[in-house]
Amino acid sequence: MKTKLTLLSSAFITSLVSTTPSAKDALEFTDVFNFKSAKGTQLSEDGRILSLSATPYRGNATGQVYSLTNNSLISEVERGTKPLINKAANWVAFTQVPTLLEKETTKKKNTLKNNLVLVNTETGEQKSFENVKDYALSNDGVWLAYRSDIKADKTDNGEKKTKDESEEEDSSAISPDKKDKVYPLVIINLKNQQSETIDNVFSYSISATNDQLLLSQSYPDGNDNQIKLISLTSFKSEVLIDEPGVVANKIAWHPIETTVAFTLGNYVNEDTRRRNHSLQLWKNETLLTIESSNKEWTIGKTAKLSWSENGKRLYFENRPKLAAKVKAKEFVDETSLYDIETIREQKGLDIWHNKDPEIKPREKQQWNAVNKHRHYEAVYHVNSQEVVQLSTPAMPSVALNTERDTSLLGSSNTPYLEKIMYGGFFADYYAVNINTGKQTPIVTNSPFRPSLSPNGLFAAYFADNQIQLKELANNKVTPVTLALKAIFADDKHDYPSDQPGYGFAGWMSDSSQVLAYSKYDIWAFNVNTKQAKRLTNGKQTNTQYRVIKLDNSQVGFKQDETLLVTAVNLQTKQSEVAKLDLENTTITKVLSGDKRFDIVKKAKKADRYLFTEQSYHQFPDFYQTDLSFLTTQKVTDLNPQTANFAWGEKPELINYKGFDGEDLQGVLIKPDGYKKGDKVPVVVYFYRYMSQRMFDFPKMELNHRPNFPMFTSNGYAIFLPDIRFEIGHPGKSSTQTMINATQKLIDLGIADPNKIGLQGHSWAGYQSAFMITQTDMFKAVVSGAPVSNMTSAYSGIRLKSGLARQFQYETGQSRIGKNLFEAPELYIENSPVFFADKVNTPILIMFGDKDDAVPWHEGVQYYLALRRAGKDATFLQYEGEPHHLKKFPNQVDFSVRMMQYFDHYLKGQPAAKWMIEGEAFISE
Repeated sequence: MKTKLTLLSSAFITSLVSTTPSAKDALEFTDVFNFKSAKGTQLSEDGRILSLSATPYRGNATGQVYSLTNNSLISEVERGTKPLINKAANWVAFTQVPTLLEKETTKKKNTLKNNLVLVNTETGEQKSFENVKDYALSNDGVWLAYRSDIKADKTDNGEKKTKDESEEEDSSAISPDKKDKVYPLVIINLKNQQSETIDNVFSYSISATNDQLLLSQSYPDGNDNQIKLISLTSFKSEVLIDEPGVVANKIAWHPIETTVAFTLGNYVNEDTRRRNHSLQLWKNETLLTIESSNKEWTIGKTAKLSWSENGKRLYFENRPKLAAKVKAKEFVDETSLYDIETIREQKGLDIWHNKDPEIKPREKQQWNAVNKHRHYEAVYHVNSQEVVQLSTPAMPSVALNTERDTSLLGSSNTPYLEKIMYGGFFADYYAVNINTGKQTPIVTNSPFRPSLSPNGLFAAYFADNQIQLKELANNKVTPVTLALKAIFADDKHDYPSDQPGYGFAGWMSDSSQVLAYSKYDIWAFNVNTKQAKRLTNGKQTNTQYRVIKLDNSQVGFKQDETLLVTAVNLQTKQSEVAKLDLENTTITKVLSGDKRFDIVKKAKKADRYLFTEQSYHQFPDFYQTDLSFLTTQKVTDLNPQTANFAWGEKPELINYKGFDGEDLQGVLIKPDGYKKGDKVPVVVYFYRYMSQRMFDFPKMELNHRPNFPMFTSNGYAIFLPDIRFEIGHPGKSSTQTMINATQKLIDLGIADPNKIGLQGHSWAGYQSAFMITQTDMFKAVVSGAPVSNMTSAYSGIRLKSGLARQFQYETGQSRIGKNLFEAPELYIENSPVFFADKVNTPILIMFGDKDDAVPWHEGVQYYLALRRAGKDATFLQYEGEPHHLKKFPNQVDFSVRMMQYFDHYLKGQPAAKWMIEGEAFISE
């Protein structure tokens, strides 16, 4: 017998579906292809120009350039992608990619070339350049430099060398790395069209002052390699370095002056990891070598460079010199063929040791992603000509913000690498002095990231359910929220781990106050008096205020600054935008209504803002305004075809109870043309919290989830309920919550109780797989990437991260709260595979067989158990796919099958052939 679960509503009511035909067209799958999204959106620094790539889900993108001065479309570029606006905003550059047809039909993908299209923002005129590998525009828009994507000649004169000549040359050649490709560099004056071509260019960059270009030339034999400085006004070149094998890997111009930094290496060392580079600075006609403070440290090929905006600091990466590479023994003669040590060195072996900080898959992943080319952060102070080391092997990470001039936040997770596997992510945090490199501890063994004051003397962090304020000079810690009648620990946190706080908005520029969040409000905490001041009054209206951050490099807020904030009503889900005046703490609403509003961008040097407004029926096009918000103008209209389709009714909130009686909500979208009293088929899509999507325009894609308008346009209602969980019993608690939510739709006379389907992926895939072992409420289920056996998944591997999955059960999403040997009964209780015989609901299971989050054999286990129990189960194995389907044909195929599955079981339409017979394996 199934576990008995109570219903908080009345019994099932049955009725026939009756919907009124709509005059508008029902969506078809091919209609979804045409819906566009804005990608690569750019706003010029002066606020005059907006550019984007209008990209359909399936098809060729169109580059668009808008004048915000007169609110008009200036130009469109066929197949224009990756827009870039130069600093003066007189040009917008687009990478013009091959057509979709060319991409799909060309077998040798490396033969496809990109073009470059420049749009003049004054005239709309376009300039095109074919076969462009990469490019750079000068800040003033006078100069264009690009590498032409054609193969360089193997010899200077283009003649083919004899075998003897090649062998003789190879013995003395200093060849470049295989991935370091060189191309001809074309430099063009866009005013008078004068141009110059320079061969064999590997790297290049135009100065911020618009008059110079630094480049690195590299040749097959390395003999003529040079680092050159080109005068753009005369095309005259100055050789800075002329040395066989020399190469400049990274180039970074000073933001104000004709000073340039670059990392210098030499191909003479063929070991790319151990090839030492130096940091060079060309300043005042002099080439300087910037040495690390530790002479045993060097720079590797992948090291990054960046300047502060004022040019006073040059940040660069360095590392300790690597030990010499140990050469493996090889078979070289008859004796070596029988030498035990030589034979063993040819082994293929990984040793997993219980004292390893990380398990081998994680160690490998981190080696390839981070540690193989691990560098540390350092800074060169231009005025004092001093180098300060900021991060070290003992504290390997700093959150680099080049605009902070006193301190940076540093961290180390090294002591907790083993703990990550079962307990989640922890780290020690430090304040790092930019001028001295001193590392001052803030907090140890913390799962939550602290916030560091601009002057580096104070830090705020969340611990023991309170905001803690620490004075770093004396290590004094004060729980500043202890006496306040407000919620500072996340009350929706239903995981078996420490409750997090709601986060920090930032600091005042003078470090006098830190701004932090409670559930509803923004608070200011004085670092000297430790007194709190509430800046908003959201609690009384159930409104949650949060600061909108548009500049990630902003260090602090000014005393008289006006901040833009979101104001989300947690009951109605309305998302408004308001202005918060920090000087007098007044709130002024500027954008409101039955929509969702998002401030997207602000012009760096102008009072111009871009925002979107959206709803289920309104695509989030761009609007423009200034900080007054008195006048707003719609700029784009990317998807006017939306109005042509039967999209569905206006979403509404449904209230119901969770498993423990908690008040919860879900979003219901009735089918287009719905009339009161109609009982319709419903597809329930869920994960955890979904009601915040009340005013979201649906993603017009085909992937692992239902395309909502595809269903609401074709006679279905879509229901998105919030789900809550009980630690130790996530399966039954989510099931009971789902029963309560769905029963409410039946009680309201909306859902036909015999026509309710369920769809979820990943965590929701697990829940849906479990729910049908407990209830027969659902008539069909589509479950994507579900865990079915927690006892086996517990010690599985997340292949993408290399992490053991144990942390997910002990402290994370799966919410067991204990390890497998502490509570095996909980792992069994929450595993659908053990209750496959109780399932009466048809289920369609989908997995990619390269799933990098959930072991795909979890799906196989469930399918085999259901098959053995004689249940109606079908398994879709998408070959070569990860956790979410990436290949377009597979996305479309699964979306079609999902619709066919629900059409049959919820609408009574004839079953597709694959549902009846499956598909036989045939390999030609």
